[in-house]
Amino acid sequence: MTLLQHRIPPCMINGAWKVVVVGAGGTGSALLPNLARLHHAMLELGHPGGIDCTVYDDDTVSETNVGRQGFYPADVGGYKALLLVNRLNVLMGTRWVAVPRKLDAAEAVHADLVIGCVDTRAARKAILSASGQGGGAYYLDCGNETDRGQVILGEIRQPHPGRLPHVGDLFPDLVDPAGDKEDTAPSCSMADALRKQSLVINQAIGVQAFNLLWTFYRTGALPYSGVFVNLATGRTNPLALDPAAWARFGYVDQVPRPSKKESSKQRKSPRSRTGAAQATAV
Repeated sequence: MTLLQHRIPPCMINGAWKVVVVGAGGTGSALLPNLARLHHAMLELGHPGGIDCTVYDDDTVSETNVGRQGFYPADVGGYKALLLVNRLNVLMGTRWVAVPRKLDAAEAVHADLVIGCVDTRAARKAILSASGQGGGAYYLDCGNETDRGQVILGEIRQPHPGRLPHVGDLFPDLVDPAGDKEDTAPSCSMADALRKQSLVINQAIGVQAFNLLWTFYRTGALPYSGVFVNLATGRTNPLALDPAAWARFGYVDQVPRPSKKESSKQRKSPRSRTGAAQATAV
């Protein structure tokens, strides 16, 4: 196993994190309050700017969303993005921005971190396209099905040694719109919706994303780059910072391999062997 070392970029230490969240539904409404807590904690720990967040979502609250998502009966009919952002701004003193429309794949999104809380492959593809055009640094995918899902933090920038693969690198089918289901009609009732999806899965995914970002900030490094959650079995499995682990999903890391001569020297020197087992990416 060749574990890599990935440290937080200087720009995210010395200035506010410019974060874009796409999707304010089930997972988005679970994650955003935690993102506001992270912002507050960062400021308390001396970070110069915390989090500057923009939220995209064109959907409005329906009666079936109440109880399953972070909304209340009085919210029905209102835009999800506006409701959540305005509420957090009042409660936490933030100045976040809500954009009550879909993110356009053709626009350039300039951000340190883009978080996708979407439920279609087309939306994921649009996020990666817009983030790539804006020269974004990281994409954190928060996806789920009935009772399982994944949280994967990857880099959007061009391939380089030690680059973190994003969800599209590891699971190309998750960014292929051809795989989206044709039936996207909303559930007729909350009971119907609960038969299709666990009441807990959005919160579980939101907590894992929150923990990953908190760890990244608090320690300055990533212990892993993703988590797979399965509520049916009660298990969570991390995605190691390991090119061999990524290769099992079909992604080949572009880390230069040592020559036979270099390998021979590494076998003779324990210090060299330790150094060769680490790579730093920023």
